[in-house]
Amino acid sequence: MAHAQTNQNEHTPVIPKDAERVAIVEKIAQFEREGRWQEDVEDDPPTIPLTPDKVDYLNKKLSSKFWMKFANMLARRHINKLLRTKQFIIKGVVGLENYIAHKRVGGIITCNHFNAFDNFAVYKAIEKHVWHRELVKVCREGNYTNFPGFYGFLFRHCNTMPLSSNVSTMKNFMAAAKEYIAHGRQILIYAEQAMWWNYRKPRPLTNGAFKIAAENNAPVMPFFITLSDSDLIGGDGFPVQEYTVHILPPIFPKPELSVRQNAEYMKQKNYAVWKEVYEKTYGIPLEYATDSEPGAQ
Repeated sequence: MAHAQTNQNEHTPVIPKDAERVAIVEKIAQFEREGRWQEDVEDDPPTIPLTPDKVDYLNKKLSSKFWMKFANMLARRHINKLLRTKQFIIKGVVGLENYIAHKRVGGIITCNHFNAFDNFAVYKAIEKHVWHRELVKVCREGNYTNFPGFYGFLFRHCNTMPLSSNVSTMKNFMAAAKEYIAHGRQILIYAEQAMWWNYRKPRPLTNGAFKIAAENNAPVMPFFITLSDSDLIGGDGFPVQEYTVHILPPIFPKPELSVRQNAEYMKQKNYAVWKEVYEKTYGIPLEYATDSEPGAQ
């Protein structure tokens, strides 16, 4: 992705805004007005159903271990290159001590989902402390089964846990999540579900991540990334965003609550702490261009 300084002089190249990105921004605004919070705005690859024999969630096979290690090495090099070339900018990390204090406690990491690189930001924030420098991440079925090229390779091999429309595959998914958590690993799940490009507000959260945490008596570790415009213009004509990764204190289930009640409690608490970070960082109240206050659904 090319970028150019925005200094105003006759030699500064003018990069027009990419029409596809403009359409995405307009679609996001429409979906916010209509309260379509979990719907995709991007044209994702079609989903090919994932059968149990096509995924090794725990990387138990020797071939899976090899490709996982190789993919992680490539991913780290790629992330560092993006940072070097300022296609991806991490401005700062706030609250790292909240992760360090619980780095070997199995649980669920949640993060707002606004860019294909936001999981890179989560990873870089905790890279020196996360288990063997490997972050487990949940991804959509189509990204695992049908995403092309280099990123498709990462989706298939870089410690990913694809969701599936196949019931048997999802049973294996849940069993793997349980094992990861029992061994002190954290799993990154995008509880907002869909990716809304450069959208700064926290969105209503779905139940899945919190149900997994509650069923395994495990905490939710909320991350929230805030954005600011850099002085660079990307190849899409929009300012390259600077990320600040906020790591909030973990939310532990309450012993007196049932699994269902704990899932709801942790979901509501997660949304509340994200909202607090949003309002404090941007200095404005969290408001949506819709008739109803969505909260955490």
